[in-house]
Order: sequence, then C-alpha cells, then structure tokens
Amino acid sequence: MRSLISNELRSSADTIASIDAGMIERIADVLVEVIKNGNKVIFMGNGGSSADASHLAAEFTGRYLMERAPMPAITLSNIAPVTAIGNDYSFDTVFKRQTEAYAVKGDAAICISTSGNSKNIIEAMKAAKEKGAITISFTGSGGIMKDMADHALIIPSKETPRIQEGYMVAGHTICGLTERGVFGKKAVFIDRDDTIAKDVPYCSRPEDMKLFNGVPKSIAKLNKAGYLVIIITNQSGVSRGKFTTEDLERIHKKMYADIEKEGGKIDDLFYCPHHPDEKCGCRKPEAGMGIAAVNKYKINTKASFMIGNSDADVEFGRSIGCASIKVTEKFTFNDAVEQILKSG
Repeated sequence: MRSLISNELRSSADTIASIDAGMIERIADVLVEVIKNGNKVIFMGNGGSSADASHLAAEFTGRYLMERAPMPAITLSNIAPVTAIGNDYSFDTVFKRQTEAYAVKGDAAICISTSGNSKNIIEAMKAAKEKGAITISFTGSGGIMKDMADHALIIPSKETPRIQEGYMVAGHTICGLTERGVFGKKAVFIDRDDTIAKDVPYCSRPEDMKLFNGVPKSIAKLNKAGYLVIIITNQSGVSRGKFTTEDLERIHKKMYADIEKEGGKIDDLFYCPHHPDEKCGCRKPEAGMGIAAVNKYKINTKASFMIGNSDADVEFGRSIGCASIKVTEKFTFNDAVEQILKSG
C-alpha cells in the first residue's frame, strides 16, 4: 500500500516540477498590471475547476499570505446564475452571458478546464476577447483552449488529478507573486565584502570592519527613498573555524553603529556560514538567503535591486527577480545607489 501511495506522491511532484515557471511569472506580471490599472480578474470553470476558480478568487479578495487591501476578483460559478442561464438558455452559455455582463476592457479572464475543450468555457473566452479582456487558460496538455488564450498555463499531464493538483500549486504561486507585485515592499540587497567594506580575508575583529567612504550616507538615501536595506553575505569563515558566530555578530554590530552614526539603517542581514563544499542552498549564487528575505518581508523583487562586486552576486539577484548592479573600483556602491535612485 505504501508503495502505491509513494507512487502517487512522486507522480504529482514530477508533474508539478514540470510546469513552466516562466509562464507562471508572465501570468503574474499580467495580473499585477490588471490590478494596478483598476481592473479585475474573472475566474471560471466546471466541476472541480469551478471549485478551483472560487478558491483562487477568494485568495484575491481575501488574502493569500499578506495583510493587504483586497484585489478585485470574481468567480462565475455561483449556483443561481449558472442554473438560471442553463435553464433559460443553454449550459453552453452559462459563462458566456456572465462574461458579457461583467467583463470590460483590461480585465483578465482566467478560464480553467482540465480537458482544454469545455464548450461553455470556450464560448466565454470568445466573449472575453470581444470585450477586450486578457484571456488566460489553465489546462492540461490537451485541448484547444491553450491555443486560443493570450497566455496559456499548461499542466503537462492528461490525468485529471495531476492537472488539478498542478492548478493549485501554480495558482497559489501566481497569487503570491501578484500580491507582492501590487503590495510588496521594495528592497536593495547588498553584498558586504568589497561592496560596502574593504574585504579583510576571514575578518574576525570588529576594528577591522571599515566601511568605504560615503556608504552610510548612501544607505540613508535608500532608507529615505523607501527601500528596505538588506545585507546578503557569504561567511564561510564560520565553518572553516576562522571566526565564530559571536565574532560575526560583534563585527556586524560595529557595522550597524557606523552606518547609524550618519543616519542610515540596515533593516536585516542574512549570512551563509557554510563551506562551499557543503553545497548548501544559501551560499551565493544560490537563492536561499534571498528567498528567506522575500518571505519574511513580502518583498516585490521586480521593484528591488541587488548590489555586489562579483558574478555570484549578480547571478543571485537575477535568480530572485531583481535588477543586479555590479560594482568595481571605478563604479562604486555610492554610484550604484545613485543609479537606483535615478531609476525611480
């Protein structure tokens, strides 16, 4: 029995892992613009997809993970209009007529069908296009809807359970990206050594922590502009036995104090203590520290930046969706901050 259960879990995980992350990102970007422009998201589906439509609409009007204002969304699966339209006209028009009633130019219509061939959903998609709404399909690997939609999320399976499981993971991810895109905080992630302070190999003494000229004032400018300022630093000296976590805390305490003397503030600091050979998920360029920061502060990474002096820093920033800026001796941290502030 456990082998059967394990097989089901593996099958589901494999399908979910095969979903196109790029399409999830594109759909979330579309929905962010829809909400910011004052439009709404319309969800629809039959049977289990109806329940999924209602679930996702509720995540928008209620909340997903953030305390924030509601995002306008409706589901077309309410029993009274579905049965009234089905009785008076045809089941094929139960979503079409509602779409004609509610959709306006600039809305997004998310049309869910495991087969990709649900006639009443197809008719609603056509009506949405005529109204000037953006059409988004959630389907399995079959059917014609994916070819009709402006943006098609395909769950790569023909098994209904796997498709429905994929909807929820992809849908929840889209909800999270959308609410952070609309309401999330903006941040500047900053490398430490040779970015804001001289790199002292395996620095273990607070007195050796020396910030570059102008760094505290530049950080204060970021604070004033509304950016969270978060340090992201690899510190393998801990695992190498070069210094202790207590040593690191003292060094960072001095760094905070030096910045605060000139009106700046570090909002948080994340460090990786692991040796490179440990192959952890948090040592840059891996995204672990960034993921932790994004989840903790609900950061909109598309409005955020990474500043560092290495290719690993640049790769780290890009991996979590930030614009990355690489500093050199000629293009300093202070120059990078001015570039960010000019970008708006």
